[in-house]
Amino acid sequence: MSFDINTYESKMEKSLSNLREDYMTIRAGRANPHVLDKVEVDYYGTPTPIQGVANVSVPEARMIQIAPWDASLMKEIEKAIIASDIGLTPANDGKVIRLVFPELTEERRKELAKDVKKKGEDTKVAIRNIRRDANDAVKKASKANEISEDEGKDLEADIQKLTDRFIKEVDAAIDSKTSEVMTV
Repeated sequence: MSFDINTYESKMEKSLSNLREDYMTIRAGRANPHVLDKVEVDYYGTPTPIQGVANVSVPEARMIQIAPWDASLMKEIEKAIIASDIGLTPANDGKVIRLVFPELTEERRKELAKDVKKKGEDTKVAIRNIRRDANDAVKKASKANEISEDEGKDLEADIQKLTDRFIKEVDAAIDSKTSEVMTV
């Protein structure tokens, strides 16, 4: 049996991509349609993402415009946005719903930066847990004489390099998002 490090690499990659998706939903004072990614509308009894029932556009730097394909969904979309925790109040003119992003206060920016850091730290923990699982699998394979002791040591070194690479990428994502949030 040969030990497959790619399994663990793809798990780490998945953790990093989840972090990046989370970061897309954090609003930084500029309109970003991704803040609506996790908001779902009750569309005839089925929870459906807003992008699935309306045209979402960004006509100005700090505004998102939502044009439902079915006018009867206006109230449902408004209800879903209010119920979500994105902190925006929808304005409805009968045809479209507008979400205006207010300028963030210094206090709110610091709160968001803290949230960015916490999500990043959680991702690092997840990556380290994947490293631990990989090392355990190497030790188990080594004990069962499926791989030699030297191969085991090489694999553990490779796993550590992989972990270091992903931790660096998480740090870069944290720094990038923090500076985006803190920029006025």
